[in-house]
Amino acid sequence: MSQLVCINDYENYALKNLPRNACDYYKSGAGDEQTLNLNRNAFKAYRVRPRVLRDVSNRDLCTTVLGMKISMPLGISPTAMQRMAHPDGECASAKAAGAAGTIFILSTLSTSSIEEVAKAAPNTIKWFQLYVYNDRNVTQQLIQRAEKAGFKALVVTVDTPVLGNRHEDVRNKFSLPNHLRLANLEGVLSNQIQKAVKSSALTEYVATMLDETLNWQGIAWLKSITKLPIILKGILTAEDAILAVQHGASAILVSNHGGRQVDRCPSTIEALPEIVKAVGDKVEIYLDGGVRQGIDVFMALAIGARMDIFI
Repeated sequence: MSQLVCINDYENYALKNLPRNACDYYKSGAGDEQTLNLNRNAFKAYRVRPRVLRDVSNRDLCTTVLGMKISMPLGISPTAMQRMAHPDGECASAKAAGAAGTIFILSTLSTSSIEEVAKAAPNTIKWFQLYVYNDRNVTQQLIQRAEKAGFKALVVTVDTPVLGNRHEDVRNKFSLPNHLRLANLEGVLSNQIQKAVKSSALTEYVATMLDETLNWQGIAWLKSITKLPIILKGILTAEDAILAVQHGASAILVSNHGGRQVDRCPSTIEALPEIVKAVGDKVEIYLDGGVRQGIDVFMALAIGARMDIFI
């Protein structure tokens, strides 16, 4: 492991060692993956204009997000089903985020529960990524559990009324391995993702379980049942950013779901400037997608992001 010195090294190691089902799930995008690849390549269009002869002997990467102090402007994304990659899954990721002094975002579709992660990483700043279910009682119970466990914000995913067409998952008939479960849910809400019928189990799960009617009134409902700040994840246009502010979002996460939802949409770094121009003086703006090294974080901050979220 000492030979792994950059993100590309870790990615290549994972590609060689993970089971095919898990590997393809983690790495694939929607359609022919143009947006997936564009997320990374779009950063290459930007250039840094370095200044010289500045005293840089006292450096501090600390910042605040929603009033919470973190060690660096980089948080950990809500990647689902992490125990397919390691037995400790989301608990290990939350511990690592805490050790680094930054934020961990737990996915609704995690293989470690809200309570398990809270117990494993009590000192980590934790946010909860939320999908809105057809059964609003399920959604409300998830929020209440996150509140009780000390999570500090809700990251509401707004770009998944249906799941993106991910060819690799369809070919593999992706399903969660039988020894794992969606730990935040019970019964059919948890085990249906283990049974692919025609395409991938995740596609079928989203189509039957998540609320495809979710609209801006749904955000108002969420605000009425929680005092936690709400971050909207999946905003790519100035128009939606303005609506997010009007409907009380505390922050915006500029995201295209890692290129896994709608192919041919803009990269996040391309979408960032118009969103910063539209609402950058009103709410905090975060970005995910394509971030591979520190210079990418720097570029997003220079354009106007408050923090990057690493997928």
